[in-house]
Amino acid sequence: MAALAPTSLSKHPLSSESPKIFGSSVQSGEIQPTQFRFWTSFRRSYTNLRLRLQCKSNTGVRLKASAEPPALTRGDKQESIVEMESGRDLFNKMKNRFLSFKSHKYMANSEHYQALSKGQAPKFMVIACADSRVCPSNILGFEPGEAFTVRNVANMVPTFESGPSETNAALEFAVNSLEVENILIVGHSCCGGIRALMSMQDDADSSFIRSWVIVGKKAKLSTKATASNLDFDRQCTHCEKESINNSLLNLLTYPWIEEKVKKGLLSLHGGYYDFVDCTFEKWTLDYKGSITDGNNRVIVKDRSFWC
Repeated sequence: MAALAPTSLSKHPLSSESPKIFGSSVQSGEIQPTQFRFWTSFRRSYTNLRLRLQCKSNTGVRLKASAEPPALTRGDKQESIVEMESGRDLFNKMKNRFLSFKSHKYMANSEHYQALSKGQAPKFMVIACADSRVCPSNILGFEPGEAFTVRNVANMVPTFESGPSETNAALEFAVNSLEVENILIVGHSCCGGIRALMSMQDDADSSFIRSWVIVGKKAKLSTKATASNLDFDRQCTHCEKESINNSLLNLLTYPWIEEKVKKGLLSLHGGYYDFVDCTFEKWTLDYKGSITDGNNRVIVKDRSFWC
């Protein structure tokens, strides 16, 4: 039951103005005893009524008449309690999963995890989407220590000239410090970031998402040019793959990446995960073919389809 609101009075008896109560006036700066007793009695009766109503409540939820703001109804409190219980349930599940991991994986491979505590030497750097449906370790079976992973909206790589970001900071560490041998960019079906890019108007208001997905503008323009006859959903699918290739080219704008690719010390790969039918497409950038072409487009090799 929602809290009862007190009967409305034109002015509080202690106001500096002169309201009328039962036809009597309160002079400015004075309080008539009868009117003061009426107001005190009214407030006492109202508080007692609220307490009696609350004591009769059969919901099992205790309300404190004077400690909570009137706007907080019992329904609000019940929803809050449900939310807290739901949060506890989620973390209980998380706790059980962690303890299962500790028991069945960590303890069973304790030597491996102790070795990882001394350092890492992954062969792969994976750049994947932050989408909750696309976990590269889950999809591709990477074990701890095998892949240095960074995830962002729509698995994009900005150009070297774009300036600092968490993605190129991770690239610098993975390539120059960890000396990974492969960079794999993993895109996926039904990507919200690509849909935002394809829906974006040139005169749209600035936002964090717009400022980020603009990295894939060339992929959008290429898609509009080559797939304009397709419906919007299929254009998005086309752009999801085109954006991966755009990011592969952007990787070559980093001098220390191109140098290692040129020397054969580093390979650049694209991957596309379709979680609608659970298939995976993989390809590798043909560096010589791409730079020889001169048209700033990706030439690929070793394409394979896993299904």
